[in-house]
Amino acid sequence: MTIGTVGAVKGLLPEEVKSVGGQVILSNTYHLHLRPGEDIVEKAGGLHKFMNWDGPILTDSGGFQVFSLSGIRKLTEEGVEFQSHLNGEKIFLTPEKAIEIQMKLGSDIMMVLDECPAANKDRKYVEKSLKLTTRWAKRCKEYAETQLAQRQNQPNGKTSPTAKPAQQLFGIVQGGMHSDLRKESAKELIEIGFDGYAIGGLSVGEPNEVMYEMLSEVVPELPIDKPRYLMGVGTPEDILEAVERGVDMFDCVMPTRNARHGHLFTSKGIVRIKKEEFKEDLSSLDDECDCYTCKNFTKAYLRHLHIANELLGLRLNTLHNVAFYQKLMKDIRKSIENDKFDEFKKEFLNKTLS
Repeated sequence: MTIGTVGAVKGLLPEEVKSVGGQVILSNTYHLHLRPGEDIVEKAGGLHKFMNWDGPILTDSGGFQVFSLSGIRKLTEEGVEFQSHLNGEKIFLTPEKAIEIQMKLGSDIMMVLDECPAANKDRKYVEKSLKLTTRWAKRCKEYAETQLAQRQNQPNGKTSPTAKPAQQLFGIVQGGMHSDLRKESAKELIEIGFDGYAIGGLSVGEPNEVMYEMLSEVVPELPIDKPRYLMGVGTPEDILEAVERGVDMFDCVMPTRNARHGHLFTSKGIVRIKKEEFKEDLSSLDDECDCYTCKNFTKAYLRHLHIANELLGLRLNTLHNVAFYQKLMKDIRKSIENDKFDEFKKEFLNKTLS
């Protein structure tokens, strides 16, 4: 899923995202709540109309901000108190409020409110955090069911412009770096019952081997007939390892963020376009990619744009990286359909890591 934090994929038009195979855009509940506010988005007809994207949208709940803004937040049973990173204003987010915001945004997939413990938190803290996250997940489910039932029962013409009876709600497995706690989390979420199950709290500073171990332990515990979503991951190598362990969905800022820094993913490995070696390189960025960037421009030109700090360079780099990731996922799906995933993974890693 391509990241569109504030209702926009940085540097790209919605049709450009779609042109390279983008299917789902992920937006951020916390940031959209702060600016422009969910009420404005609702008046506009929902986030799809507001950002002119007719594909699915997943909105996170703001739970990751509980982790990333750890220095300016306060957790209670009722919810979490934030200090806005924009103006310092205090904001109190409850599980019910997180769902209310997402309903007004009109996303297709909503996420429960959770706490994401840092990788170095001790077991006692993680146990306490997990219990709180599970209670919050149950409150999110109950609130969502109540609100959706009320919307469905209203007379025609009385519903919210963003009302979607089919809005999906995903639970989030937590448990830190403790496999038994993650299994416990998965079991409790399954008992509550969700439309899909995300795995949170990984790629937060732990070694890759630990992340893979946690995935190996927890993914088999999740229903095979529900989407399994690894949040915030990651590199192509991490995606392949996670798919091998049964994960279906991913999101990460790497394609767009790295593009802005001239860090480009290709079928032969990473290209850091600012390097001197590309100054006179008139070959395309990736001869296995058919995106607009690769079909029309050379490495030398992309380097020139990057060195000149030209906005076009950011756009072309971003378009390519998003296209690369979408092609990777398409190729993974094809290899699974043809029962050749192991071969594909080995060949891909040999080419990109050699």
